[in-house]
Amino acid sequence: QVQLVESGGGSVQAGGSLRLSCTTSGYTYRTSSMGWFRQAPGKEREGVACLYRVIGTIYYADSVKGRFTISQDYAKNTLYLQMDSVKAEDTAMYYCAAGFTCSDGGEVRGTNYWGQGTQVTVSS
Repeated sequence: QVQLVESGGGSVQAGGSLRLSCTTSGYTYRTSSMGWFRQAPGKEREGVACLYRVIGTIYYADSVKGRFTISQDYAKNTLYLQMDSVKAEDTAMYYCAAGFTCSDGGEVRGTNYWGQGTQVTVSS
């Protein structure tokens, strides 16, 4: 089993910054990719950013390119999402996920493990 626990969500004004963290534990060696999804009320879930844990290749959704940065501290088993220049449309529940591959659009594929989510609210 792999456990994922997100933190760092909250309220922020448009143009501001926020950093999300995802602490992992368990059999993380069973996963090759990790990343972030988000889901806003009434909208479909979308991949935000994804990285390959060992080789470090990174992919982003077009909607966040240039504003969000995904990174990991391999030694601490922690994944991060630095959110800069946030917009009202970034408001969503953000989920950490672990799987096997990444899509070019920043989506974790073969997702078997999810966190409980952390809410991000951007006010304009």
